[in-house]
Amino acid sequence: MEEKRYGYDPSEEEDELDYYDEPQPQQNSAIRGYRIVIALLSVILVAISLLYFSIHREQMRDNQLLAADRDSIQHDLTELIVEYDDLKYQNDSIAANLERANELVEQLKRERRWNYNKLKQYEKELGTLRTVMMGYIRQIDSLNTLNKKLITENVSYRKEISSANLRADMAEERTAELENKVKVGAVIRARDIHMVALNARSKEVSRIKNAERLRVDFVLSANELATPGNKAVYARITAPDGYVLTTEAMPTFESEGERLSYSAMREVDYQNQDLSVGIFFNSTGFVGGTYQIELYMEGRMIGSTEVAMR
Repeated sequence: MEEKRYGYDPSEEEDELDYYDEPQPQQNSAIRGYRIVIALLSVILVAISLLYFSIHREQMRDNQLLAADRDSIQHDLTELIVEYDDLKYQNDSIAANLERANELVEQLKRERRWNYNKLKQYEKELGTLRTVMMGYIRQIDSLNTLNKKLITENVSYRKEISSANLRADMAEERTAELENKVKVGAVIRARDIHMVALNARSKEVSRIKNAERLRVDFVLSANELATPGNKAVYARITAPDGYVLTTEAMPTFESEGERLSYSAMREVDYQNQDLSVGIFFNSTGFVGGTYQIELYMEGRMIGSTEVAMR
């Protein structure tokens, strides 16, 4: 009753509030539009962020790969330089390749901007240098193999030469031995040596003190190996007192590099058959005792004996 008096109706106020609180169709459509736009922008932002981080990670990975490739190329070039230097050959081509490898290392150190094209270029030059170096190594290995073969052949040849020289030395020694045997075998020997005392009429006397000459008789033995022809035979007669009987002229002959005095000498014609020879020594004053007789021919002693004279 009192509310009507003042003209206030609560139901009317509630109806008015309900009218303002209830969303209108146009407002709801605009809100949904904003929400869709915000959602799309959020999705796009997330996608862009993901794409950015993906690109960033890819770029970092590429940079790491480029750096790794660069380090690998630099390492390979350094090893290549060492290998070139180890070749130790005075060769203009090797020196030029070594200089080029050093230049590439310096370029790698100075390089600041990297890409795959540059890496490919460095890898190509590295491959070329490596191929050239492998060619040198193959040549050196081939030369070393050939050198080892030559050394082996040289050792074999040396052994063969040494063996041949040994055989030659043995053959030479054998030849010398045979020649010596031939020489020894060719020596004409004197046998049946004896001495007689003679008087002035060349008659034998029983006492040597009565002799005026001595005759040394002997036989030159037959020897088919000896060279025939005229031969000089020397007789050395040593008296009991140890002195060689000789003439006032004291003649000498050579025997095995030594000069010897002799008592008498005679030339004979030897024809490889037994030859009886007598050599005379004229003198006086002989005494009884043992006489030493030595016969020489062609520089060798061909016989000797001792004779007791009364």
